Amino acid sequence: MAVAVSSVEVLCRAAKRAARTLAQTDTAVKDRALEGMAAALLARTQEILAANERDLQLAREAEIGDALLDRLRLDEERVAAIARAVRQIAVLADPVGEVIDGRRLPNGLDVRKVRVPLGVVAVVYEARPNVTIDAAALCLKSGNAIVLRGSSTATHSNAALAQIAAEAAVAAGLPDGCVSLVAGGGREELAELATQRSTVDLIIPRGGESLKEALQAVATVPVIYAASGNCHVYADATADLDQAEAIVLNAKTQRPGVCNAAETLLIHREIAGELVPRVVASLTAAGVLVRGDERTLALATAGDASASAPSGEGRLSSGAMLEPVTEEDWAREYLAPIIAVGVVDSLEEAIEHVARHGSGHSEAIVTRDTAAARAFQLGVDAACVYVNASTRFTDGGEFGMGAEIGNSTQKLHARGPIGLRELCTSKYLVEGDGHVRA
Repeated sequence: MAVAVSSVEVLCRAAKRAARTLAQTDTAVKDRALEGMAAALLARTQEILAANERDLQLAREAEIGDALLDRLRLDEERVAAIARAVRQIAVLADPVGEVIDGRRLPNGLDVRKVRVPLGVVAVVYEARPNVTIDAAALCLKSGNAIVLRGSSTATHSNAALAQIAAEAAVAAGLPDGCVSLVAGGGREELAELATQRSTVDLIIPRGGESLKEALQAVATVPVIYAASGNCHVYADATADLDQAEAIVLNAKTQRPGVCNAAETLLIHREIAGELVPRVVASLTAAGVLVRGDERTLALATAGDASASAPSGEGRLSSGAMLEPVTEEDWAREYLAPIIAVGVVDSLEEAIEHVARHGSGHSEAIVTRDTAAARAFQLGVDAACVYVNASTRFTDGGEFGMGAEIGNSTQKLHARGPIGLRELCTSKYLVEGDGHVRA
């Protein structure tokens, strides 16, 4: 069976054989496999949840923290959402064979540039068991075999999900080896997987900076880094204050432990006097720890008899904590209910701050000034740039891709959510009639 315990090399060789068949598989067969996966997920939900509970219990004992526990946790609603995403991917257009460009050359040759699968895609990920199915569905639909390597934190969940995916895919007519899971979460398996140049065409890591650094040290296979998200919201001088407050609260509190959550709020000095007190009060009421610069702390604690000096640690009358921000805080991905807040003197200063501290993931401006919005869009170097919208929309499902394997912050081949088209490369098909070159 496709998820049996085998060596990394054996799994990758089997995936390579499967990939050759998958590249020629009809769309209807691939869609039938995805429908089978979705149905099996729903039918075997209790089995999945039992495996997930084993992981959760071990994670609680290891005290991994609330953010990671949230990433790890599955329930009936989340399993149903994973199944819906699989079905959404199934109804999307098949990218394989799509003509990107085509023309007849002056010499009479017909040239078409078409999308083709990459081949074998390895996905290395931490904590999130839903990635097991999201990645498998996207790879199969785009004609790729997939080798999964999850973290030890989600061992039981990943094993159950990968088994279900593999069984459903093979039952629908896809080849053995199209979905496989590398057992174990040690660095040895990661290093071996990252050096399978003869069988693996691409590795996509989805996790923290430590995973990225570990791969950078050993990988000989091409890598697309689905990297961390130090995302910013900037409230410009003309921002609608109600919009700004709602966007910041959503970007920070809707799900703090994800890569598209906001980690920094920048506020133009012209609206800081009004916006800082209200947004800090709303954030702290929602349980968010605010780390502010001197101007933020002064404005947030003005008139509060229980507050300390701006440069020290203070407490709002609501009982929530305020702390002074450090230089290191600006570059930190908290993945927790913590946010850095600063007051800036201009749009240009905000753009410069993002350039200095951002990770190239998702950045947002709140403004009613069209020129300011355009300057932010052009001046900020990130995969996704928002105007008057939350950074939480950076997601393959929200972008109509059904799901995603991760969000690339690189600039080559794929940038932003990695969906079906990003899992393809291209080839030129050239047709002649006895043509020879003079």
